Amino acid sequence: HHPDMSSIKTQSAFQEELEQVNKAFFDLTGQEMVKYYRPPQGKYTLENLKQAKELGYQSFFWSLAYVDWNTDQQPDPQQSIEKLCSRIHPGAIVLLHNTSDTNGQIMGDLLTRWEEMGYQFGTLSELCGK
Repeated sequence: HHPDMSSIKTQSAFQEELEQVNKAFFDLTGQEMVKYYRPPQGKYTLENLKQAKELGYQSFFWSLAYVDWNTDQQPDPQQSIEKLCSRIHPGAIVLLHNTSDTNGQIMGDLLTRWEEMGYQFGTLSELCGK
């Protein structure tokens, strides 16, 4: 649903939203979803973070994103690479939407550029030391 999670006030409504995501993931993949929580749109309350933790989720936020989610107004591929390369930084968690045609077009070149800049890639589990 990708709701504004800060507008969800009760534990039961918060839990229901996450359970629906878990069910959709399982139905699609046949696997249990790892319990990572990223509030859609970056909107949250301290209570939301507490609720997520009580449900066994580890919260993450991105440190690098750009306007790539509007499927009707996709960013220019070359400008996107330049923007993302100029903003990358050590320890970055990059948010790239899979609905973006531009991201699909630039991914190979972008990752190569970042590698050439000395960056390595890892999973959230590796970041957490798990």
